[in-house]
Amino acid sequence: MAHVQQRRALSGPALIRILARLADVDVSASAQPLSDRLSQWLSWTDAITLSSALSAAPPASASSTRPVGPDAETIGSRVRAALTKSIASSCAPETRPGPRAPIQNPSVPLVVDYADFRQRYVLMQQTMELEIGDLRARLRRLLAARTPDLARLAVLDASMEQALAGRERSLLGAIPSMLGPYFERLRAAEQQRQAELPAEGQATPSTSRAWLDAFRKDMQSVLLAELDVRFQPIDGLLAALRPR
Repeated sequence: MAHVQQRRALSGPALIRILARLADVDVSASAQPLSDRLSQWLSWTDAITLSSALSAAPPASASSTRPVGPDAETIGSRVRAALTKSIASSCAPETRPGPRAPIQNPSVPLVVDYADFRQRYVLMQQTMELEIGDLRARLRRLLAARTPDLARLAVLDASMEQALAGRERSLLGAIPSMLGPYFERLRAAEQQRQAELPAEGQATPSTSRAWLDAFRKDMQSVLLAELDVRFQPIDGLLAALRPR
């Protein structure tokens, strides 16, 4: 009996698990402690900045009163909901220009290029970075207005954001290139399936686009998982702002 290799279950963030599945590779959990990994990502100047933020006297808070306007949880929820909606829109199929638009002839190959999806993904990443960066700065201002300890946390978070921004941009920036081979595999599989169909069994437009719909759905899953990763610092700041 042929031995079937079982893929080991991967724990960790959904982003890693989804990318491993789409790339069809085994990814083992890192045995390296987080502190060791951070020491490789931070330069000596970053270390000095973080040390200064930790050892400096906490800045005086501007006010202990609650600010007027939406609370932090509401602000965070609005930004996340808006980004989630933008992700869904960027992954949605193009709508036809009108009810009389021509239907795709199943005998004509569906022409689609991954470059378009790559551009959409990169633009969505830029949108997330901008919106979440603005939200993070806004939450730090709320922290600084509370107590000296929370004000110190705001300074530390700003230092961490600056120190890790380049590494984060490099790691997440590799995702669009990782999705390219998956797109090509799906397209090649569809082309092979079409070639093997008898003349009377040619696919309808809906079935010929099934692989593309599957890719859109997977790209949306990756973007949502990336949103979760990008939102982790926001979740931490929101937790610090909650009353105790």
